[in-house]
Amino acid sequence: METRNPDYARAVEELFRQAAFVMDVGYELVSVTPGRVETRLAVKPRHMQQNGVIHMGVQATMADHTGGSAAGSLIAADQLVLTTGFTMNLLQAAVGEQLRCRSQVLRAGRTLSVVESEVFAVAGGEEKLVSKATVTLAVLPRKR
Repeated sequence: METRNPDYARAVEELFRQAAFVMDVGYELVSVTPGRVETRLAVKPRHMQQNGVIHMGVQATMADHTGGSAAGSLIAADQLVLTTGFTMNLLQAAVGEQLRCRSQVLRAGRTLSVVESEVFAVAGGEEKLVSKATVTLAVLPRKR
């Protein structure tokens, strides 16, 4: 995929630094290429629900922000993306010491982008797909 911002990697890194909630939860940026972003999370007790499974909200936020970052890697420097639609399927209980999310832009349009995010739980070095999301994002002008 072609990016409209030659400095896209720095722009995505900035998206992470500026998102206070994302930083509070503990998500880390692993890699950025045009239209693809990978993140990880070292799972802590605060990420769990009462029965020992990684909370769906933690997975959903990860899928949304990683997906937005993937879409953000393709837009111009004077644009931003905002989620307009989000569908997530939980495929199995998320248990592990780490979560990883890989997001890929499926369609990068002038006004809307569609991204697929896959979330994996890592336990004992083995990855298992635990949830999958489709994120639709509006491409908007950045206000100065």
